[in-house]
Amino acid sequence: MERAIVLIPALNPLPAIVHFVEKLNTLAIEKIIVINDGSEKKYDAIFEQLLAEGCVVLTHEKNCGKGRALKTGMDYIIKSALRCKGVLTVGAHGQHSVLDIEQVLASTKIFSDGIVLGIRDFKGSDYPLITQLQNRASSMLFELFFQKRLLDTQTGLRYIPIEFLPWLLKVKGESFRYDTNMLVEAIKRKISLYEVPIGHAKLRKNSIIYYDEITNHKQVLQQIWVNYFNKDKKQDETFSKRKRK
Repeated sequence: MERAIVLIPALNPLPAIVHFVEKLNTLAIEKIIVINDGSEKKYDAIFEQLLAEGCVVLTHEKNCGKGRALKTGMDYIIKSALRCKGVLTVGAHGQHSVLDIEQVLASTKIFSDGIVLGIRDFKGSDYPLITQLQNRASSMLFELFFQKRLLDTQTGLRYIPIEFLPWLLKVKGESFRYDTNMLVEAIKRKISLYEVPIGHAKLRKNSIIYYDEITNHKQVLQQIWVNYFNKDKKQDETFSKRKRK
């Protein structure tokens, strides 16, 4: 199993994250980097415990968004002396189990040339019918616009080869939009996207889950549409320039 660096963007994490990190440390992982994305001061003790567990903790003085937090972690890896085959992005609020992470890491023995996505099962009983239908609509719209079928465009569990980090730093999006934009840019670059099934994520009716993996599919659909519209706009601009020449 290839060693990887784990990136965990965290906003007001629960104490359970410490136990989660303890379990991660038993896997073939090079380093765990936690990005404190402007959490409230009362969570400082949790980040101190993570430091004691050997994590690198990077801190934003104010909340900048999940996308910016991931970029902060990627930039740190590029500039540091850390060496690894790839980076694994993981949620901070218990939606990914250690078994899920092991499954994704094991798959990189085969899928080493692209981005590996841990795909959630939206058909599980944790998800109401409306959520299942909305996820299906997001998947269909993404396939229609970008000719790539993906069952879960918003999963936060992703394995990214280390050589992709420089261009990923340039992908737009400071919040959850970064997740979608990353996939669109990978398709433009003809980079393979692999899907690996993972366990059921717990659906939580609070604001925390919206930071890690957006569950408001209306926003997801809007972002897919924006990406497609911008693609067509750029093509029109390129065509106009060629005509003027």
